[in-house]
Amino acid sequence: MLEIDHVTKTFGGRTALSEVTFDVGRGRLTGFVGGNGAGKTTTMRIILGVLSADSGAVRLGGDPLGPADRRRFGYMPEERGLYAKMKVTEQLVYLARLHGVGAKQATTDAKDLIERLGLGERANDTVESLSLGNQQRAQIAAALVHRPEVLILDEPFSGLDPMAVDTVLGVLTDAARQGAPVLFSSHQLDVVERLCDDIVVIAGGTVRASGSRERLQNENAGNSYELLVADDVGWIRELPDVRIVAFDAGYVHFEADSPRIAQAVLRRATERGTVVSFSPRRPSLTEIFTEVVR
Repeated sequence: MLEIDHVTKTFGGRTALSEVTFDVGRGRLTGFVGGNGAGKTTTMRIILGVLSADSGAVRLGGDPLGPADRRRFGYMPEERGLYAKMKVTEQLVYLARLHGVGAKQATTDAKDLIERLGLGERANDTVESLSLGNQQRAQIAAALVHRPEVLILDEPFSGLDPMAVDTVLGVLTDAARQGAPVLFSSHQLDVVERLCDDIVVIAGGTVRASGSRERLQNENAGNSYELLVADDVGWIRELPDVRIVAFDAGYVHFEADSPRIAQAVLRRATERGTVVSFSPRRPSLTEIFTEVVR
């Protein structure tokens, strides 16, 4: 497990991070979300040792991180960091060799990643000749080619189309299955919600929410419900203490001040006809993000 424990960082009197604390579990995909300037990149750079924290600690498996530990990390910066005039395969083999991988293994792993990431036809092209999306795939391959024990990725899905997102997700999921903690930042909340096991929300340099996707959705569900019936549900407008959020034929999304009122709505629906489904409505990550960063 990667642990970020009460990390604080200031720049010229401005607090960039304040007591930032969260964990990235082994074999888990953790989404790190926040607006511009929220503290995501600063946190990642402290994890990687590029910046030092004013206070707090970063640990792996309970032990403080040192330079040797960080050599086993895979990192993808938001800014493109590859050599523009090197060929893709040549680039990946070179980077793997820098991490101590033997020449034969480096070549095998580089070719495997290139194929898995859909770059097979571009293997001998220079990085600068690739489209932005393919440059992004090559950058992800560079973070993975030495088989890292921990993955830190800054906006890995930026510029990727939906099919490419699924391709990259498959590769990252495989890395997680092998036990690597995977932390990635993203502005694409719908992608994070779909892909992640755990989510960390940061704003103004402080963690506002963290935990599994299911837990955060359950904790922020409030008194919001969804009802779907076989017939019209217009009668719900007549009920007191019920606020309609969305309404369409037999579907209604409503809010009630208590579970008792919601159950009364369900009883009324059952008395009037067939109830297809009824459940508390779990908020989307976008809704959770909007609520917790206020």
